[in-house]
Amino acid sequence: MLVVEDEDLARKNLIHILDREGYDVIGAESGEKAVALLKERSVDLVITDFKMGRVDGLQVLEKCKALQPLVEVIIVTGYATVDLAVKSMKDGAFYYIAKPYKIDQVRKIVSEALIKRRLQLENQRLRKELENNRPMPALIGRSQAMEKIRETIRQVAPSDTNILILGESGTGKEIVAKAIHLLSNRRSKRFVAFNCGSFTEELMANELFGHEKGAFTGADREHAGLLEVANGGTVFLDEIGDMPLTMQIKLLRVMQERELLRVGGVNPVPVNVRFLAATHRDLHEDARSGQFRQDLYYRLNVITIHIPPLAERREDIPLLAQRFLARMAGEMNKEIHGMDSEVLDLLTQYSWPGNVRELENVVERAVALTTSSSIGVEQLPAHVRNLTIETYRRTGNAIPTLEEQEKRYIEWVLKKTDGNKTHAARIMGIDRVSLWRKLKRYGWDEN
Repeated sequence: MLVVEDEDLARKNLIHILDREGYDVIGAESGEKAVALLKERSVDLVITDFKMGRVDGLQVLEKCKALQPLVEVIIVTGYATVDLAVKSMKDGAFYYIAKPYKIDQVRKIVSEALIKRRLQLENQRLRKELENNRPMPALIGRSQAMEKIRETIRQVAPSDTNILILGESGTGKEIVAKAIHLLSNRRSKRFVAFNCGSFTEELMANELFGHEKGAFTGADREHAGLLEVANGGTVFLDEIGDMPLTMQIKLLRVMQERELLRVGGVNPVPVNVRFLAATHRDLHEDARSGQFRQDLYYRLNVITIHIPPLAERREDIPLLAQRFLARMAGEMNKEIHGMDSEVLDLLTQYSWPGNVRELENVVERAVALTTSSSIGVEQLPAHVRNLTIETYRRTGNAIPTLEEQEKRYIEWVLKKTDGNKTHAARIMGIDRVSLWRKLKRYGWDEN
């Protein structure tokens, strides 16, 4: 960001404040120098004094909007008037701050301006993709991890290679799968998602492979399974690690022979689909121990995409929260323009054991509860408001691991819900099956 101030001490103080917040800051001692810098390099935010020499703050604002239209500009002045404030906002300033200002006020406004800037860049990128007739996956985030995932998707989507998507529950594995499909040569055909952990083996076979008329009691007509429905398209097998071994054999045959047998059938049905699979499990270890077929594992694991938990890409949290806010405010017909800086701080610091899905649920709750134009701390659930201090508290000299924190958090929520696992899962933004898996992993009895 660029700080424009002709008083040396004031400029250095502001740069020092912003530098301590972790921002990359450069300074300019005049409006002329600021305009020259804007011609040479791109910036995200300009904070400019109003009253300077030949080129004042409003002129810097005008030049900035001409050179870099998406850059946000904050005007700071000791000559505050209503007319000047109105004019600066009309001319495109993000905010108008009167001197003497409070440091916390500057931090809050800068944070909000940068969130708006990131949203604008994201929307610009979406528009550019659409203009180029390239469907853009809804992968929100500007972290290095998300950029890497996007780049990998672009590279592998055009091929017919099978892909294994790894990540915790709620990280967005199905969204990644849909993105791959939308950027593939199969995008004009069906995308079918199937959760392998939600069906018995008999129902799974019927849903995936279909059945012939008379195959079982009640089968009064022929039924095409999901693999046939998706012919020419993409099949996404979520929680593939939960698929029974006998079903794995049948799936492997489909992959190898490109044909299937319906339940009760004897004539093979040709199918041409691309397989994407996802799991939160360690499939490599499961294959080694015999819990998952090695041959199927190697068929699926041609390319692996790993989605990190939300706690490992905290810089994406404000952008995700603002995007959820905009969508849900529209759905609920509410005029909500943003979140208080304290809310964004809490959301960014919280550990998010339920990942993106939990964040979405928390924002939806806040939008439903608020009666003002901004989301405040009081609209956040207690476990977000109260757990931030506990979550990052040291134990002796050691910093607890994410797994230790998740275990502690689950235990806390179960106590608050009197052991009601359905209610606890809802609070955490995960389904009951995911909670059961976590309890089993931590050695707790689910009953």
